[in-house]
Amino acid sequence: MRHSLVKPVSGDLDEVALLADLVRTPSVSGDEAAVAQLVEQVAQRLGLPVRRDDAMVAIELDSGRPGRHLALVSHLDTVPVGPGWTRAPFSADTNSGRLWGRGANDAKASVAAMIGAALDVQRAGGPQGGKLWVVLGYCEETRDTSMPRAVPRLGRLDAAVVGEPTSLDLAVAQRGLLMCDLIAHGDACHAAYAAERGAQSAVLQLAADLLQLPTLLTERPHPLLGQPTITPTWLEAGIARNVTPPVAKAVLDLRTTPSWDHAELQAHLQRQLRSEVVVTSSRLQPCETPPGSRLLAAALELSPNARRYGSPTCSDWVFLRHLDAIKCGPGDSRVSHTADEWVSLDEVRAARRFYAALASHYLASHHLTTDATASV
Repeated sequence: MRHSLVKPVSGDLDEVALLADLVRTPSVSGDEAAVAQLVEQVAQRLGLPVRRDDAMVAIELDSGRPGRHLALVSHLDTVPVGPGWTRAPFSADTNSGRLWGRGANDAKASVAAMIGAALDVQRAGGPQGGKLWVVLGYCEETRDTSMPRAVPRLGRLDAAVVGEPTSLDLAVAQRGLLMCDLIAHGDACHAAYAAERGAQSAVLQLAADLLQLPTLLTERPHPLLGQPTITPTWLEAGIARNVTPPVAKAVLDLRTTPSWDHAELQAHLQRQLRSEVVVTSSRLQPCETPPGSRLLAAALELSPNARRYGSPTCSDWVFLRHLDAIKCGPGDSRVSHTADEWVSLDEVRAARRFYAALASHYLASHHLTTDATASV
């Protein structure tokens, strides 16, 4: 496969050319080896300290001085191509200020911009204090994301910027995902005798509970995300057409907010419903930038007109939620996973500048604070 970044001129990096190379290298979740190798080789040619393992490709810029540790985090994998494309999905076509291709928007634009930002910080003399990481994970689009393995290998972290398409606005909250089975139990008998025997209908009990769902989570709306949502996505019942089913089940997709803990949500639903509420997946917890965030303050100094909002989509922020973190990157999340996925090239360039400036500003301010404290 041909790449346009075989020999960067004078150690320079064109983030658009890198993005094109990334898009031309297919990397559906679970098949990221080629794109990971590409990123590693580009970083090596640029003189960026890089390592690659089974959980990430990581660039590490260590000042050797006290200070905060900041990670720029994104992912190298994409969803499959799917139908409906009018352009070759791995051609990285450019036209009218856009680049098209699978993963261009989600999230290879962020990847290219973050690598460019790391180079810019290094060229400016490196972080003034602490450490800057660029951490690029695998399988983020699946249940098997590598980020839970990657984060412990980085040692201390204080803050993170999660690179996902936000149109360079600042996502300061993110919905979580709680998956539950709603299980109703009834009596199995011949349908002809169900009324005569007063058989309990699992189907009718489940239906009654499903009708209650829109009214159950009206308390504690989040200021940015509103109320949690509950969407039934799967129904299952019946063993034969003339037998009343002993069990009826619905799969519930709950998009949660930081106003509710997942265990608390499950307990609340169980108190309100007759059917059994069984949690099947709870790890994608909602996230929120902490009050008094120094990272957010630094981002707003650099981009005072950026909108602060709550993101409806999940990301690897889940595994960084113990940190001072925001989600920000080039592209529009509504374009993610669609046919003819595209990203604005102006946003990619602006993202590189923003990431570099934010890293320099955040790490410098904490270095100065540390020095001032040490001199007292």
